[in-house]
Amino acid sequence: MIRAVIVDVDDTLCLTQAASFALENEILAAMGRPPMRREVHLSTWGEPLLDAMPRRSPGLDLAQFSTLYQSALEAYIADGRLDLIPPENLRALDEFVMTGRSVFLLTSRTEDEVRHMLEPDHVLAERVSGIYHAGNTRFRKPDPRAFDELLAATDIPPGQCVYVGDSPGDALAAGGAGMHFVGCLQSGVRKPTDFDPRYVDAFIDAFPDIVDAVEHLDQHSLPTSAG
Repeated sequence: MIRAVIVDVDDTLCLTQAASFALENEILAAMGRPPMRREVHLSTWGEPLLDAMPRRSPGLDLAQFSTLYQSALEAYIADGRLDLIPPENLRALDEFVMTGRSVFLLTSRTEDEVRHMLEPDHVLAERVSGIYHAGNTRFRKPDPRAFDELLAATDIPPGQCVYVGDSPGDALAAGGAGMHFVGCLQSGVRKPTDFDPRYVDAFIDAFPDIVDAVEHLDQHSLPTSAG
């Protein structure tokens, strides 16, 4: 049985690539720097922000960028331009909770980038059992050890977990940890051929489809080798 559904944030739970591209270019403009190309942003999408920015904007002053980024991020969130979780995605999480499955988030974002999601009045507060991020995990995806803290805090074997994410690195991390993986293609940024098929149990076209995908795994899949 799938006991835990672990969800990536960016371009999985909510669509964020286009908004992040606009936000980061606004900051670059404020710093007097030329805008990054969309192709460059896409090629580094999914990496921790400060790891990716030197390639998105070579020669960038990361300290200055970080200072401007936090206030810009807060403004985007307050304006509903970033991290807006659609009602249908929340209903999918509710389905898991009602059927006795635990829901977790696991993202490469920093604690500052997810701080608003940790607030007790956030829409995720009663739906999610834990949020794992760069502030409370030692390793980043695609390293399978990104799940170490989550697994240590629960009694759920990896083979009874499914991770849903949008990137090949998400699949690699989940597969290496012995978990099932479902690829979410809703953003249109990636296609099935971008993924190593050894680590993918299924693809979904939109996040709410994860409910049926998990039910199918329950009924048809054997545990993974680490399960």
